[in-house]
Amino acid sequence: MPRKFLAGLVFALLLVPTAQAEVQVRDVRLWAGPDTTRVVLDLSAPAPHKLFTLENPGRVVVDLQPARIDLGSVRLPGGVGLVQSVRGANRADGAVRIVLDLAGAAKPRSFLVRPEGSFGHRLIIELDAQRSRAPVPLMRADEGSRDLVIAIDAGHGGEDPGAVGRRGTREKDVVLAVARRLAQQIEREPGMRAVMIRDGDYFLSLRQRVAAARMHRADLFISVHADAFKNPNARGSSVYVLSPKGATDEAARWLAARENAADLVGGVSLDDKDDLLASVLLDLSQNASIGASLEVGDFVLNRLGAVNRLHKNSVQQAGFAVLKAPDIPSILVETAFISNLEEEQRLRETRYQEQLATAVMSGVREYFHASPPPGTWIAHNRHRGGAPREIVIARGDTLSGIASRYNVSVPVLRRHNGLKDDNIRVGQVLTIPGG
Repeated sequence: MPRKFLAGLVFALLLVPTAQAEVQVRDVRLWAGPDTTRVVLDLSAPAPHKLFTLENPGRVVVDLQPARIDLGSVRLPGGVGLVQSVRGANRADGAVRIVLDLAGAAKPRSFLVRPEGSFGHRLIIELDAQRSRAPVPLMRADEGSRDLVIAIDAGHGGEDPGAVGRRGTREKDVVLAVARRLAQQIEREPGMRAVMIRDGDYFLSLRQRVAAARMHRADLFISVHADAFKNPNARGSSVYVLSPKGATDEAARWLAARENAADLVGGVSLDDKDDLLASVLLDLSQNASIGASLEVGDFVLNRLGAVNRLHKNSVQQAGFAVLKAPDIPSILVETAFISNLEEEQRLRETRYQEQLATAVMSGVREYFHASPPPGTWIAHNRHRGGAPREIVIARGDTLSGIASRYNVSVPVLRRHNGLKDDNIRVGQVLTIPGG
């Protein structure tokens, strides 16, 4: 009996240090977007935490226990976004208290994240701006017809660098550069308007990206990425759209949440429909969106093949969450493999970034000029010419075919581009004259 008691006592004593071991707060980082500010606490291990708010002035307080922060080596960040300043202290009860002084009204939420890639344990506090966000009105072109709205989503951002190349190139940086160039080209295109979903180095969840596109009533959603694979020889561009399986999973989520949200499908609310009707409406909307996504994806992939080798020769389908808007045609463009040394170098070059943007723009333009949505400026004016535009020559293109597609004569097309004959090459950029 004494021996068993002694063994039990030793076992209990061994457990105490583990249960009470202090978690070290190794760093505090801050990222700010237009509507959300994210605070990241890098931890040595998971720690229980408590989050609460205080008013007059507004503050968000986070207590971790047992934990400790070495304020001599951990530099607290300055204010940005919704956070005016960050304060921290070690309390006598063994807790670390982090105080976020707010610059405006915000709704906080927190969650622990397990180690992934180069990141260890993290506690993430997200602050959502509390202000009314009315739907953005559609900009109007002339004669009462509207502009097409193209939502451009640069993947990753903030604390999420995406894939990192062997030279240290971060996916989040190069895809933002390509996305900005694409937005500039769209803004120059008659009858189109660009909306940048991420226009800075901050984090957005996949759901936030989709919600932003829907808030702006986008006609097309383009997510820009750079691929990576363990085999460094993998290379080429790809285009993805949502798979039927991904659509089925998303339909279940929307139907389950429809009574608690003001989500619309093609402008039709689901919250007052019975299960069968809501399911039919959602299926119709998703099938139409996937069909349109496949069509625009074909155009874009064809043009990308003019500036880079294609990793896949056809549009691929997968369950990417960022493609799951049920009423917006959506494509994900893998520009190149950042894990391939040669393609990583090209992704860093402004000339190549511009070529990629031009290729995507060419595909988008051709799709919408072939199938313009009713009521748009392009639908009203596509047979009337317009401003000059650029296209990238893809495999199989001929000068006569391009002339026919854009309703311009071959001699005019040849003269406008300084061509001596009808020979054109893959990757060449031609200007289509307006009028």
